[in-house]
Parts: sequence; C-alpha cells; structure tokens
Amino acid sequence: MHPILDKNRFQNCEDLIDALEECHKSPYLETMMGKCSDIKVQLAACIHENRLAHDREKILQRREANKKLEMNKKKREEEEWGENGYLKKVVELELKNREKESK
Repeated sequence: MHPILDKNRFQNCEDLIDALEECHKSPYLETMMGKCSDIKVQLAACIHENRLAHDREKILQRREANKKLEMNKKKREEEEWGENGYLKKVVELELKNREKESK
C-alpha cells in the first residue's frame, strides 16, 4: 500500500506515478492479472528512497539545531560561571569546606 500519490511530494517518482495511472486505465482483467505489478514495485521503492532521503535531511537539520542549542547553553553557563565553570567549582569547594568546618 502506498501513500496518496502527490506529484509535488514525490517529484522524483513522477514518471512512475504517471505510468501507474496509465496502467490502471487499462482493462480491469489485465490489471488484476498483474500487468501493473512491476510498476507498483518500482514506485514503492522510489517512494521508500524518497522517504529515507527526507528522513536523512530532517536528522541533519535536527543535529544542527541541537548543536546551536548546546552552544547557546554553554555560552550562557560561561557567562554565569566563567570559562569551564571556574566560579562554580570555587563555590562548590567553599560549600564543602563550610560543611567540614560545621561538623
């Protein structure tokens, strides 16, 4: 079963979509005897490749967006705690020393 055959969505499969539509116009018995089977298999493979390419593109876009988010997060942390979290380490050491002294 294939999705709705939108030529705008599956531009690289347009020839196969046209061929399948033409094949379906042939007499009913011919189509039921497997006349269009080869075209359907080719179309399914084309749609699958199209989907995989689209998924790869989306994955790359998400990776880029995640990199930007991580860089922004690191930048905010550096603005707050200094480079490599130096001020945070100093504060944590001071808290540990105070806890030791209070015991």
